[in-house]
Amino acid sequence: MLSKLNPVQRAAATYLDGPLLVLAGAGSGKTRVITHKIAYLVQECGYEARNVAAITFTNKAATEMRERVGSLLQGKQAKGLVVSTFHSLGMNILRAEGGLLGYKPKFSILDSSDVWKILSELTNSGDKQELRDLQTQLSNWKSAFIAPHEALENVKSEEEKVHARIYGRYQETLRAYQAVDFDDLIHLPVELFKQHPEALSRWQQKLRYLLIDEYQDTNDCQYKLTKLLAGKRAAFTAVGDDDQAIYAWRGASIENLHNLRNDFGNLKVIKLEQNYRSSQRILTVANHLINHNTKVFEKKLWSEHGIGDTVRIYAAKDDEHEAESVVMKLLAHKFEHRTRYSDYAILYRSNYLSRVFEEQLRAQRIPYTVSGGTSFFDKAEIKDIVSYLRLLANTDDDPAFVRAITTPKRGVGNATLEKLGSYAGIRHLSLFAAAFEHKMEELLSPQQYQDLMMFCNFINRLQERADKDPCAELLDELLRAINYEAWLYDSHESRQAEGKWKNVQDFIAWIKRKAEADEKSLLDMVQTIALINMLEGKEQEIDAVSLSTLHAAKGLEYPHVFIIGVEEDILPFRESDEKGIEEERRLMYVGITRAERSLQISYCNRRRRGKDWYACEPSRFLDEMPERELTYAGGHAEAVSTVTKSEGMDKLARLKAMLNKTE
Repeated sequence: MLSKLNPVQRAAATYLDGPLLVLAGAGSGKTRVITHKIAYLVQECGYEARNVAAITFTNKAATEMRERVGSLLQGKQAKGLVVSTFHSLGMNILRAEGGLLGYKPKFSILDSSDVWKILSELTNSGDKQELRDLQTQLSNWKSAFIAPHEALENVKSEEEKVHARIYGRYQETLRAYQAVDFDDLIHLPVELFKQHPEALSRWQQKLRYLLIDEYQDTNDCQYKLTKLLAGKRAAFTAVGDDDQAIYAWRGASIENLHNLRNDFGNLKVIKLEQNYRSSQRILTVANHLINHNTKVFEKKLWSEHGIGDTVRIYAAKDDEHEAESVVMKLLAHKFEHRTRYSDYAILYRSNYLSRVFEEQLRAQRIPYTVSGGTSFFDKAEIKDIVSYLRLLANTDDDPAFVRAITTPKRGVGNATLEKLGSYAGIRHLSLFAAAFEHKMEELLSPQQYQDLMMFCNFINRLQERADKDPCAELLDELLRAINYEAWLYDSHESRQAEGKWKNVQDFIAWIKRKAEADEKSLLDMVQTIALINMLEGKEQEIDAVSLSTLHAAKGLEYPHVFIIGVEEDILPFRESDEKGIEEERRLMYVGITRAERSLQISYCNRRRRGKDWYACEPSRFLDEMPERELTYAGGHAEAVSTVTKSEGMDKLARLKAMLNKTE
């Protein structure tokens, strides 16, 4: 089984004499090490699969890991193995132990739009930037284990004082809804384990060996959870790469890699430096660049994939010229090498840079996908259906109640909801519970009360069956009862309604399949849906050029990569301090190491902002690359070869025609 690993990978997979840090360079086969180590623990070391946990950051990574382990462990050997995200693990801990903190097992998980709505109501503000800042502040407080009263005691400005007061009211609102937000899924298990050692002991016995992927992306909260679960036994393998730590803005702390050395004196460090992805030239450029950062762990990637082409640095006249030249180069390369569109990626520091490339790709009818577009789970029609499911799981979930009772409309208008909301507030009840109080019959007209009761009784009837009856049967019944398809066609133009109904059908079919495969009830599926919604959307494999931010491209690889807009103030970002410059350099490193066979880096000599043109300066990172591995094309402002727009378009059209003839 271990014969497919190189000697260093094998050493990492078989080391069990204490805590282990595997420093896994880009493309060095870290997933292979983790999956083979799981198989080794079960087949050779006497571990039961149910006592091993592999923890990662996205559902996609967890699914890939599960599939790979499945090919190594046969039959029942893998039964009970925990392969999950940090947030899924936190959810399962809270499901099992949340009663100790006053939560019922079917608590709701609020997504960012629910949180946004609550904060908007608490602040009486619709200012997007203000709400974004507030959300960030609250998230930072939770990650640092600062309670609302502590936040209020330590405020440094009037704005922080306001935020701290809202924080307290926000937490009270969540408790009233029996709901948690995304940060709570890690924060609350840590609090739980600190307050209830018996619960921690149960989970330490349950998870006897931990493998943590993408360790450099952990925040303080996740590190504390890992440390608590590892306990004195410290039976864990952390796999990470300090050169790919690019999420400080999201709370990730590269210090967690260094803290391992301080907290675990017997920590063993193994470096994976052989890269299985890129040509040597691409790696030489990446190594040379990242050596300008301060290092705790020295590491140098190397490859047996041959020397490869030089890295091309292209100077464009302006952003339109950059887009034209990249698309022209891409088409010419595709024509010459008979590749697929999906072999190409165009990467950039910020989303706004994609617009001119999208225009150019559309003009040439080249299929493309953009990362960070609207997630399938963020579509209004999906959120409508999910609101019913959330309410079935937890009738205290007020945001779900309001959305479900008003979509489709069922005679319950704002007047009814205002009276219900006001009464629920006085009585400290959820909207659903308040509806069943005798006083509500007096406060509402007979028709208003009848419509409200009809909805609430319908939810109660479904809820009684949601844990027992087949998931598929209940879902079909729900859609028929609320007459959602007819409502879509009444509310939208027919083509739009058709698309929305198709999305709902796809979603329902997906829940049915997953519920059957995982043997889960409809109630179990609700929390699963909430997590998938927040970790990533629905992905489809199609033959298209990938447009992506550098952050979103991490973990991916493409045969041919274009990194665009590599200029001062863009990459590195203009507001970066010394620490920030190092993170931006790591971001550039991540971009370079996505490329397997060819890489072009481009920048503009000028960019338009509004009606004016501004001169651009090539990024300092270009000067930090080894000149002997680079080929320069284009030119500086005074020497750019002048190709008019019409000439460029003609050339592209001829190229496209040639391409169409050969396909």
